[in-house]
Amino acid sequence: MGLGQIDISLSGAGAPLGSHGRVRGNSSQIAGREAIGRRSARKCSPGAENRRRDQAEIDAAVEALNGLRLEKASIERQLQAAISGNDGSLSREAFRQAVVNTLERRLFYIPSFKIYRGVAGLYDYGPPGCAVKSNVLAFWRQHFVLEESMLEVDCPCVTPEVVLRASGHVDKFTDLMVKDEKTGTCYRADHLIKDFCNEKLQKDLSMSQEKAAELRHVLAILDDLSTEELGSKIKEYGITAPETKNPLSDPYPFNLMFQTSIGPSGLSPGYMRPETAQGIFVNFKDLYYYNGMKLPFAAAQIGQAFRNEASSLFNIAKLCSCTCLCISPRQGLLRVREFTLAEIEHFVDPENKLHPKFSEVANLEFLMFPREEQMSGHSAKRIPLGEAVSRGIVNNETLGYFIGRVYLFLTHLGIDKDRLRFRQHLANEMAHYAADCWDAEIECSYGWIECVGIADRSAYDLRAHSEKSGVPLVAQERFQEPREVEKLVINPVKKDLGLAFKGNQRMVVEALEAMNEQEALEMKATLESKGEAQFYVCTLGKNVTINKSMVTISKEIKKEHQRVFTPSVIEPSFGIGRIIFCLFEHSFYTRPSKAGDEQLNVFRFPPLVAPIKCTVFPLVQQPQYEEVAKVISQSLTTAGISHKIDITGTSIGKRYARTDELGVPFAVTVDSTSSVTIRERDSKDQVRVNVEEAASVIKEVTDGRRTWADVWSTFPHHASGSADADE
Repeated sequence: MGLGQIDISLSGAGAPLGSHGRVRGNSSQIAGREAIGRRSARKCSPGAENRRRDQAEIDAAVEALNGLRLEKASIERQLQAAISGNDGSLSREAFRQAVVNTLERRLFYIPSFKIYRGVAGLYDYGPPGCAVKSNVLAFWRQHFVLEESMLEVDCPCVTPEVVLRASGHVDKFTDLMVKDEKTGTCYRADHLIKDFCNEKLQKDLSMSQEKAAELRHVLAILDDLSTEELGSKIKEYGITAPETKNPLSDPYPFNLMFQTSIGPSGLSPGYMRPETAQGIFVNFKDLYYYNGMKLPFAAAQIGQAFRNEASSLFNIAKLCSCTCLCISPRQGLLRVREFTLAEIEHFVDPENKLHPKFSEVANLEFLMFPREEQMSGHSAKRIPLGEAVSRGIVNNETLGYFIGRVYLFLTHLGIDKDRLRFRQHLANEMAHYAADCWDAEIECSYGWIECVGIADRSAYDLRAHSEKSGVPLVAQERFQEPREVEKLVINPVKKDLGLAFKGNQRMVVEALEAMNEQEALEMKATLESKGEAQFYVCTLGKNVTINKSMVTISKEIKKEHQRVFTPSVIEPSFGIGRIIFCLFEHSFYTRPSKAGDEQLNVFRFPPLVAPIKCTVFPLVQQPQYEEVAKVISQSLTTAGISHKIDITGTSIGKRYARTDELGVPFAVTVDSTSSVTIRERDSKDQVRVNVEEAASVIKEVTDGRRTWADVWSTFPHHASGSADADE
């Protein structure tokens, strides 16, 4: 499937847009109409010859007009086909521009601080955009938090440095950047190499097979390249700044977090959180207790996250006159510096990752892109989820369960299932501690975009915070009968350690007791063979010498009444802005007006996410009809249905077009004091219902308790030529 039903008409960017995004005509058509007008305006000459000449001119003018109409229709069909995906990148860009123009004009979202020339990567949601976002988040809560009995938390955006140092963000949350040496404009180094390789592979028809293979290999290992290797590739390929062609600097790390200080002294460093997950991890102990000390359980959080996004162009050298960073080309809502995340941390016993509800999603079949298919150059294919888990393509049932639930969530929102795939991370993409990772990728005009990450992060996060904080973030499994187990026992000899390390004795003892089994066994072997061992004490920041008399390390058989372990974490993480942008594109299409001379924009939002569920139109401006409209409005308000009354003098057809462009699924037209019509947006079908029934019918359909097909088969149909005349 291409980019869906697309919505541009006539001669593209040069055609002026009407008040509802309608293309009015191109210059050749306008000239043709003017010529016809001039010809028809001529005075008829006396005599039969003149009349015949005038009639011939009129006939020729009519024929020319018909020819222009045919030409217009042909151009529309060609452009529609081009934009629908038959013409590569240009078609995608034209489609995207049509969507973005409509979204900004109808105030779904706009650049932030627009009157001050804006800031790259920051956007404001307008009224319809806020409503769509609110509806998406409400459904997320219903689909995940309520149905899975999750524990929802809300943690601060400002995070102390020590927390993010423990998680690894302070040291590792970086992009490698290069800078235009003359203008100071910065770029992601790997993105420049990726763009270079892709452009060469697509456009250089004279390239040898060896060179093509080399570029494909570079793309495959791009995430593994070091700083020096990225810089070497940029020089080898002669890559320069895209806009100026100026030389580029060597790559350097750029931390993506916004740094701040907590308190007026400035002595307590912090960051704006780059994700919401850390707030859940540090609260694990309390959440575990709140849940009755039972596993598995899940905690969820919706909140703002902040990343000084370096994935697209931004200028750090030149400020405009209003001391604000000028807007640079970016990927709209896909690449922003402040965004909404909805994250789930599902804590599970690492020895039992079965899921009791997996059978509910096992029969789902959708596009999956395992790493083996990627490495062999194949495409994504439809695989039943149960089969993917049983074959080991997906690591475990709990991970598979959440993949299935994410699929259902996205498709219920209105994401096209044929443009949704789940791609498994390649080995060079995964963190060393991760058991398995999948991305829900949605195809839009920018290509395949990661919108949800579903990862089995093992026990890494809880262990990292346990080690840094000294607070054990663990769970217990109580045994019905005591079990005999072989346990590693580390006994520091405090007397000898005190004589050797004096005031530092406690820190050395704690470090010895915190050794994992592998470290302890390695020390035991070294002590037995050499009599002493070098041991790094992190709290001292240095190595110390431990001799054989200072510690005993052995394995003993002990009886245990419970098992203490660090839970694993399955983490689905949702980029809400990215999902919404893809939903905008998947919902957007155009259709011709009834006269056939204009293209009307429509968003086919499901009622679930539509910003307004219903509009109410009195057909004519008569007091009795307006009173009926107010009664229906009050009934809709009581039923909790978002709606809007439109009593402007505009024709009913134009009012329909205006609300179709906002994605409003239903319109109630008041043309009587006893009954009204209800119109469905996409089919434009109308039924007639009693005034008293209107609100309840809309409520049932928008809540999903009734389908439009059911409504259509239940109530009398209504056909009105005047209603659609201006659409």
